[in-house]
Amino acid sequence: MTAQNLILGTRGSPLALAQAEETRHRLTQALGWEPGSVVLKIIRTTGDLIQDRPLADVGGKGLFTKEIDAALLAGEIDAAVHSAKDLPSLMPEGIAIAGFLPREDPRDALISALAGTIEGLPEGVTFGAASLRRQGQLLRLRPDLKPELLRGNVETRLRKAESGAVGATLLAMAGLKRLGLVHRARGPLDLEAFLPAPGQGAIALTARTSDRKTHDMLAAIADTETGCALAAERAFLAELEGSCRTPIAGHARIDRGRVLFRGEVLRINGSESFPVATDGPSTDAEALGREAGRELAARLPEGVLARG
Repeated sequence: MTAQNLILGTRGSPLALAQAEETRHRLTQALGWEPGSVVLKIIRTTGDLIQDRPLADVGGKGLFTKEIDAALLAGEIDAAVHSAKDLPSLMPEGIAIAGFLPREDPRDALISALAGTIEGLPEGVTFGAASLRRQGQLLRLRPDLKPELLRGNVETRLRKAESGAVGATLLAMAGLKRLGLVHRARGPLDLEAFLPAPGQGAIALTARTSDRKTHDMLAAIADTETGCALAAERAFLAELEGSCRTPIAGHARIDRGRVLFRGEVLRINGSESFPVATDGPSTDAEALGREAGRELAARLPEGVLARG
Protein backbone atom coordinates (compact mmCIF):
# COMPACT_ATOMS: atom_id res chain seq x y z
CA MET A 1 0.00 0.00 0.00
CA THR A 2 1.18 3.51 -0.83
CA ALA A 3 -0.40 6.79 0.20
CA GLN A 4 -4.01 6.62 -0.94
CA ASN A 5 -3.40 3.33 -2.76
CA LEU A 6 -4.98 0.06 -1.65
CA ILE A 7 -4.71 -3.30 -3.42
CA LEU A 8 -7.80 -5.51 -3.17
CA GLY A 9 -7.53 -9.21 -4.00
CA THR A 10 -10.47 -10.90 -5.70
CA ARG A 11 -11.42 -13.93 -7.72
CA GLY A 12 -11.91 -13.30 -11.43
CA SER A 13 -15.49 -14.44 -12.03
CA PRO A 14 -18.01 -11.82 -13.17
CA LEU A 15 -19.75 -11.95 -9.79
CA ALA A 16 -16.50 -11.67 -7.84
CA LEU A 17 -15.47 -8.67 -9.95
CA ALA A 18 -18.87 -7.02 -9.45
CA GLN A 19 -18.44 -7.42 -5.70
CA ALA A 20 -14.91 -6.04 -5.82
CA GLU A 21 -16.06 -3.07 -7.90
CA GLU A 22 -18.81 -2.36 -5.37
CA THR A 23 -16.21 -2.47 -2.61
CA ARG A 24 -13.88 -0.13 -4.53
CA HIS A 25 -16.72 2.33 -5.18
CA ARG A 26 -17.81 2.38 -1.55
CA LEU A 27 -14.22 2.79 -0.33
CA THR A 28 -13.30 5.64 -2.63
CA GLN A 29 -16.56 7.43 -1.82
CA ALA A 30 -16.14 6.99 1.94
CA LEU A 31 -12.46 7.98 1.99
CA GLY A 32 -12.66 10.75 -0.61
CA TRP A 33 -10.15 8.99 -2.90
CA GLU A 34 -9.91 8.89 -6.67
CA PRO A 35 -11.30 5.63 -8.13
CA GLY A 36 -7.85 4.59 -9.36
CA SER A 37 -6.49 4.71 -5.81
CA VAL A 38 -8.01 1.29 -5.11
CA VAL A 39 -6.49 -1.36 -7.37
CA LEU A 40 -8.05 -4.76 -8.04
CA LYS A 41 -5.76 -7.78 -8.29
CA ILE A 42 -7.35 -10.93 -9.75
CA ILE A 43 -6.22 -14.19 -8.16
CA ARG A 44 -7.21 -17.58 -9.57
CA THR A 45 -8.19 -20.09 -6.93
CA THR A 46 -8.24 -23.88 -6.94
CA GLY A 47 -12.03 -23.75 -6.72
CA ASP A 48 -12.17 -21.78 -9.97
CA LEU A 49 -10.04 -24.36 -11.77
CA ILE A 50 -11.85 -27.50 -10.62
CA GLN A 51 -15.37 -27.61 -12.06
CA ASP A 52 -16.06 -31.32 -12.56
CA ARG A 53 -16.32 -32.50 -8.94
CA PRO A 54 -18.21 -31.54 -5.80
CA LEU A 55 -16.25 -29.16 -3.56
CA ALA A 56 -16.38 -31.65 -0.70
CA ASP A 57 -14.37 -34.14 -2.78
CA VAL A 58 -11.46 -31.74 -3.28
CA GLY A 59 -11.16 -29.74 -0.08
CA GLY A 60 -14.34 -27.80 0.60
CA LYS A 61 -14.83 -24.07 1.09
CA GLY A 62 -11.16 -23.15 1.45
CA LEU A 63 -10.70 -23.84 -2.25
CA PHE A 64 -12.09 -20.39 -3.05
CA THR A 65 -9.94 -18.54 -0.51
CA LYS A 66 -6.60 -20.36 -0.10
CA GLU A 67 -4.64 -18.59 -2.83
CA ILE A 68 -6.11 -15.21 -1.89
CA ASP A 69 -5.16 -15.79 1.75
CA ALA A 70 -1.61 -16.66 0.67
CA ALA A 71 -1.33 -13.42 -1.32
CA LEU A 72 -2.63 -11.47 1.67
CA LEU A 73 -0.14 -13.01 4.08
CA ALA A 74 2.68 -12.46 1.57
CA GLY A 75 1.84 -8.74 1.36
CA GLU A 76 0.92 -8.92 -2.34
CA ILE A 77 -2.50 -7.45 -1.56
CA ASP A 78 -3.73 -5.28 1.32
CA ALA A 79 -7.24 -6.70 1.66
CA ALA A 80 -9.51 -9.22 0.00
CA VAL A 81 -13.14 -9.29 -1.13
CA HIS A 82 -15.08 -12.55 -0.72
CA SER A 83 -18.61 -13.89 -0.86
CA ALA A 84 -19.17 -14.34 2.87
CA LYS A 85 -20.57 -17.84 2.43
CA ASP A 86 -17.23 -18.94 0.88
CA LEU A 87 -15.25 -18.13 4.03
CA PRO A 88 -14.31 -21.05 6.29
CA SER A 89 -15.82 -20.90 9.76
CA LEU A 90 -12.29 -20.75 11.21
CA MET A 91 -10.14 -18.06 9.61
CA PRO A 92 -6.45 -18.80 8.88
CA GLU A 93 -3.91 -17.55 11.41
CA GLY A 94 -2.89 -13.97 10.63
CA ILE A 95 -6.08 -13.10 8.72
CA ALA A 96 -9.21 -11.50 10.16
CA ILE A 97 -12.59 -10.42 8.85
CA ALA A 98 -12.51 -6.62 8.72
CA GLY A 99 -16.22 -6.17 8.04
CA PHE A 100 -19.13 -6.83 5.71
CA LEU A 101 -20.88 -4.62 3.17
CA PRO A 102 -24.65 -4.13 3.56
CA ARG A 103 -26.32 -7.43 2.81
CA GLU A 104 -28.21 -8.00 -0.43
CA ASP A 105 -31.29 -10.21 -0.76
CA PRO A 106 -30.37 -13.50 1.00
CA ARG A 107 -33.00 -15.64 -0.76
CA ASP A 108 -32.54 -18.29 -3.44
CA ALA A 109 -34.27 -18.05 -6.81
CA LEU A 110 -35.63 -20.69 -9.17
CA ILE A 111 -34.16 -20.88 -12.68
CA SER A 112 -36.04 -23.11 -15.11
CA ALA A 113 -37.40 -23.20 -18.65
CA LEU A 114 -40.00 -25.77 -17.61
CA ALA A 115 -42.02 -24.16 -14.82
CA GLY A 116 -42.42 -21.03 -12.76
CA THR A 117 -42.49 -22.85 -9.42
CA ILE A 118 -40.79 -25.87 -7.89
CA GLU A 119 -44.19 -27.50 -7.42
CA GLY A 120 -44.87 -27.03 -11.14
CA LEU A 121 -41.75 -28.85 -12.39
CA PRO A 122 -42.48 -32.04 -14.35
CA GLU A 123 -42.11 -35.26 -12.40
CA GLY A 124 -38.62 -36.73 -12.26
CA VAL A 125 -36.73 -33.93 -14.03
CA THR A 126 -33.12 -33.18 -13.18
CA PHE A 127 -32.02 -30.22 -11.12
CA GLY A 128 -28.49 -28.89 -11.14
CA ALA A 129 -26.79 -28.17 -7.84
CA ALA A 130 -23.38 -28.10 -6.25
CA SER A 131 -24.82 -27.11 -2.85
CA LEU A 132 -25.95 -30.00 -0.65
CA ARG A 133 -28.18 -27.54 1.24
CA ARG A 134 -30.10 -26.67 -1.92
CA GLN A 135 -30.23 -30.33 -2.88
CA GLY A 136 -31.68 -31.34 0.50
CA GLN A 137 -34.22 -28.52 0.51
CA LEU A 138 -35.40 -29.28 -3.04
CA LEU A 139 -35.72 -33.01 -2.33
CA ARG A 140 -37.62 -32.28 0.87
CA LEU A 141 -40.28 -30.58 -1.24
CA ARG A 142 -39.95 -32.73 -4.38
CA PRO A 143 -38.35 -36.13 -3.63
CA ASP A 144 -38.99 -37.24 -7.24
CA LEU A 145 -36.49 -34.77 -8.68
CA LYS A 146 -33.07 -36.03 -9.81
CA PRO A 147 -29.99 -34.14 -8.58
CA GLU A 148 -27.12 -33.54 -10.97
CA LEU A 149 -23.82 -31.78 -10.27
CA LEU A 150 -23.81 -28.26 -11.71
CA ARG A 151 -20.76 -26.06 -11.10
CA GLY A 152 -19.55 -22.92 -12.83
CA ASN A 153 -20.20 -19.21 -12.73
CA VAL A 154 -23.67 -17.68 -12.64
CA GLU A 155 -23.99 -17.29 -16.42
CA THR A 156 -22.95 -20.91 -17.02
CA ARG A 157 -25.56 -22.22 -14.61
CA LEU A 158 -28.24 -19.92 -16.05
CA ARG A 159 -27.56 -21.22 -19.57
CA LYS A 160 -27.70 -24.85 -18.45
CA ALA A 161 -31.14 -24.38 -16.87
CA GLU A 162 -32.54 -22.13 -19.60
CA SER A 163 -31.43 -24.50 -22.37
CA GLY A 164 -32.97 -27.53 -20.69
CA ALA A 165 -29.63 -29.25 -20.05
CA VAL A 166 -31.02 -29.51 -16.51
CA GLY A 167 -34.67 -29.07 -15.62
CA ALA A 168 -34.00 -26.44 -12.98
CA THR A 169 -31.43 -24.95 -10.65
CA LEU A 170 -31.35 -22.52 -7.76
CA LEU A 171 -29.16 -19.40 -7.66
CA ALA A 172 -28.70 -16.69 -5.06
CA MET A 173 -30.84 -13.61 -5.62
CA ALA A 174 -27.94 -11.47 -4.41
CA GLY A 175 -25.66 -12.60 -7.21
CA LEU A 176 -28.35 -12.16 -9.85
CA LYS A 177 -29.04 -8.62 -8.62
CA ARG A 178 -25.36 -7.65 -8.54
CA LEU A 179 -24.95 -8.88 -12.12
CA GLY A 180 -28.17 -7.29 -13.38
CA LEU A 181 -29.61 -10.73 -14.21
CA VAL A 182 -32.56 -10.96 -11.82
CA HIS A 183 -34.99 -10.81 -14.75
CA ARG A 184 -33.86 -14.31 -15.73
CA ALA A 185 -35.12 -15.81 -12.47
CA ARG A 186 -38.61 -17.22 -12.07
CA GLY A 187 -38.73 -15.46 -8.73
CA PRO A 188 -37.36 -15.63 -5.20
CA LEU A 189 -38.14 -18.61 -3.00
CA ASP A 190 -39.81 -18.34 0.37
CA LEU A 191 -37.20 -17.74 3.05
CA GLU A 192 -39.06 -19.97 5.52
CA ALA A 193 -38.98 -23.02 3.25
CA PHE A 194 -35.57 -22.35 1.68
CA LEU A 195 -33.38 -21.02 4.46
CA PRO A 196 -30.13 -19.75 2.87
CA ALA A 197 -26.55 -20.72 3.55
CA PRO A 198 -24.89 -18.83 6.41
CA GLY A 199 -23.49 -15.63 4.96
CA GLN A 200 -25.50 -15.74 1.72
CA GLY A 201 -25.96 -12.31 0.17
CA ALA A 202 -23.13 -10.66 2.14
CA ILE A 203 -19.73 -9.46 0.89
CA ALA A 204 -16.90 -10.04 3.36
CA LEU A 205 -13.70 -8.02 3.60
CA THR A 206 -10.54 -9.56 5.06
CA ALA A 207 -7.15 -8.14 5.97
CA ARG A 208 -4.03 -9.13 7.88
CA THR A 209 -4.83 -9.25 11.58
CA SER A 210 -1.91 -6.94 12.38
CA ASP A 211 -2.68 -4.33 9.71
CA ARG A 212 -4.64 -1.80 11.76
CA LYS A 213 -4.38 0.89 9.07
CA THR A 214 -6.23 -1.23 6.53
CA HIS A 215 -8.76 -2.36 9.13
CA ASP A 216 -9.50 1.28 9.91
CA MET A 217 -10.01 2.07 6.22
CA LEU A 218 -12.36 -0.87 5.71
CA ALA A 219 -14.30 0.07 8.85
CA ALA A 220 -15.51 3.14 6.93
CA ILE A 221 -17.70 0.92 4.74
CA ALA A 222 -18.49 -1.93 7.15
CA ASP A 223 -22.19 -2.41 7.92
CA THR A 224 -22.89 -2.98 11.62
CA GLU A 225 -26.23 -4.76 11.16
CA THR A 226 -24.84 -7.19 8.60
CA GLY A 227 -21.84 -7.84 10.84
CA CYS A 228 -24.14 -8.65 13.73
CA ALA A 229 -26.24 -11.07 11.67
CA LEU A 230 -23.16 -12.77 10.26
CA ALA A 231 -21.66 -13.13 13.75
CA ALA A 232 -24.63 -15.32 14.68
CA GLU A 233 -24.61 -17.28 11.43
CA ARG A 234 -20.87 -17.96 11.44
CA ALA A 235 -20.88 -18.97 15.10
CA PHE A 236 -23.69 -21.43 14.37
CA LEU A 237 -21.74 -22.87 11.44
CA ALA A 238 -18.53 -23.12 13.46
CA GLU A 239 -20.25 -24.96 16.30
CA LEU A 240 -21.48 -27.56 13.82
CA GLU A 241 -18.00 -27.72 12.27
CA GLY A 242 -19.80 -26.88 9.06
CA SER A 243 -18.25 -28.16 5.86
CA CYS A 244 -19.47 -28.81 2.33
CA ARG A 245 -20.32 -32.38 3.37
CA THR A 246 -23.44 -31.54 5.41
CA PRO A 247 -26.49 -29.52 4.29
CA ILE A 248 -26.53 -26.60 6.77
CA ALA A 249 -28.67 -23.47 6.53
CA GLY A 250 -28.75 -20.44 8.78
CA HIS A 251 -30.07 -16.90 8.64
CA ALA A 252 -30.19 -14.05 11.14
CA ARG A 253 -31.88 -10.69 10.90
CA ILE A 254 -31.82 -7.72 13.21
CA ASP A 255 -35.07 -6.19 14.39
CA ARG A 256 -35.13 -3.30 16.86
CA GLY A 257 -31.93 -4.28 18.57
CA ARG A 258 -32.64 -8.01 18.67
CA VAL A 259 -31.18 -10.79 16.55
CA LEU A 260 -33.69 -13.32 15.23
CA PHE A 261 -31.93 -16.50 14.14
CA ARG A 262 -33.13 -19.65 12.38
CA GLY A 263 -31.01 -22.58 11.33
CA GLU A 264 -31.36 -26.13 10.15
CA VAL A 265 -29.44 -29.26 9.22
CA LEU A 266 -30.89 -31.61 6.59
CA ARG A 267 -30.28 -35.08 5.33
CA ILE A 268 -28.85 -34.89 1.82
CA ASN A 269 -31.85 -36.77 0.41
CA GLY A 270 -34.26 -34.31 2.05
CA SER A 271 -35.99 -37.05 4.05
CA GLU A 272 -35.49 -35.25 7.36
CA SER A 273 -34.62 -31.76 8.54
CA PHE A 274 -33.71 -30.54 12.00
CA PRO A 275 -34.55 -26.89 12.73
CA VAL A 276 -33.52 -24.53 15.49
CA ALA A 277 -34.59 -20.97 16.31
CA THR A 278 -33.53 -18.41 18.88
CA ASP A 279 -33.52 -14.69 19.53
CA GLY A 280 -31.93 -12.25 21.90
CA PRO A 281 -30.10 -8.93 22.15
CA SER A 282 -28.01 -8.13 19.09
CA THR A 283 -25.04 -7.57 21.38
CA ASP A 284 -25.16 -11.33 22.09
CA ALA A 285 -25.37 -12.38 18.42
CA GLU A 286 -22.27 -14.57 18.39
CA ALA A 287 -23.19 -16.30 21.65
CA LEU A 288 -26.74 -16.91 20.41
CA GLY A 289 -25.50 -18.50 17.21
CA ARG A 290 -23.03 -20.64 19.10
CA GLU A 291 -25.67 -21.85 21.54
CA ALA A 292 -28.09 -22.62 18.68
CA GLY A 293 -25.39 -24.75 17.05
CA ARG A 294 -24.66 -26.62 20.27
CA GLU A 295 -28.33 -27.24 20.98
CA LEU A 296 -28.94 -28.57 17.47
CA ALA A 297 -25.79 -30.71 17.40
CA ALA A 298 -26.81 -32.36 20.68
CA ARG A 299 -30.06 -33.70 19.22
CA LEU A 300 -28.96 -34.69 15.72
CA PRO A 301 -29.16 -38.41 14.97
CA GLU A 302 -25.86 -40.22 14.49
CA GLY A 303 -24.45 -39.80 10.99
CA VAL A 304 -26.37 -36.68 9.97
CA LEU A 305 -23.45 -34.33 10.63
CA ALA A 306 -20.41 -35.05 8.47
CA ARG A 307 -17.42 -33.71 10.32
CA GLY A 308 -14.47 -32.14 8.50
